[in-house]
Parts: sequence; structure tokens; C-alpha cells
Amino acid sequence: MRKTLLAALVAIVCVAGTSARTKPGPAASANGPAEATLRAWNEAYGSLIEMAEDFPEDKYDYKPTPDVRSFAEQLLHVAGSPYFFIAVCKGERRGEEDFSREKYKTKAEVVAALKKAAQAGADFMREQGDAGLNKAARLPWESETHNALWVWNVGARHAAEHYGQLVVYYRLNGIVPPASRR
Repeated sequence: MRKTLLAALVAIVCVAGTSARTKPGPAASANGPAEATLRAWNEAYGSLIEMAEDFPEDKYDYKPTPDVRSFAEQLLHVAGSPYFFIAVCKGERRGEEDFSREKYKTKAEVVAALKKAAQAGADFMREQGDAGLNKAARLPWESETHNALWVWNVGARHAAEHYGQLVVYYRLNGIVPPASRR
């Protein structure tokens, strides 16, 4: 009897604790691979956009060492990536578009380019859906052919890697990154 009562109390406490931490809302739906990849993409680019909007403009040309990209150049590099991934998925060869610091001189221009690029990638994934993103695609530096979903997952990871690099730029300037302020 005591064990049963104790087990019941533990179960009530666990359920109460869980429901207190869970936000009310619609039940989670089963999403396909394209939707899961799109969520990862939007999260990675959302974090970069937040940094781009937050970092002081007078530090946009900061480089930890002379041999690496500046803060702005990092963001512009990532801004060019979605167009590259779209071309790969379409089986096209894309020339290098000008995402140089000379072309994008202000913080506002860099932020706008990054937002536009993130949206282009998200729109492409939405348009393709699971069926379209299951088509064969190969990154030029890989010998193995995968599918477009693989390419977009590489793209989301690429953006997240640059986010990690930019955290260092923040810290070296004595600034706490936005995600760490929460």
C-alpha cells in the first residue's frame, strides 16, 4: 500500500512538473524531411541575422587576425551560400556573385543581403518540398551524389559554423553574443 501510494505521488509530481514546463498549444504534427531541414536552416540563419543586426557597425571590419575574414566578410560569405546551394540543386553551375565588402559598404546593406539570401534558400526548400528535395544532387567537392536534402543540411551546418566563428569576434571585442544574453 505504501509503495503504491508513493508511486502515485511521484507520478503526480512528475506530471505536474512536466505540464508546468510545457507551453500550451496545438499538438506537434509529423513533419517531413524538408520541413525539418527548413527549421534548421531558419534557426541557423536567424541566429546570424540577429548577430548582424546586433554587432556594432564600427566593428564590422574587425578581424581577429589579418589572415581571416572580417565580421562583415563572414556574413557576406554566408549570404552568397544559398544561391550556390540553389544552383547545385538545380544542376547548374553558378559563377561567383559579388558579395564583397566593396559592394556592401554599410551594416544595413550587409544585413539586407543576408536576410534576402536566407529567404531565397527558405523559399527554394518550401517550393521543392519533400519530393523535390529528394532529387539527386552533388556538391562539387564531393565525389558521392546525395540528394538536395543533404545539400541543404550542409548549408544549414555551414551557416551554424560561421555563427560559431562570429561568437569569437563578439568575445574578443568584449561583447556578449545575443544568444548568451538570454
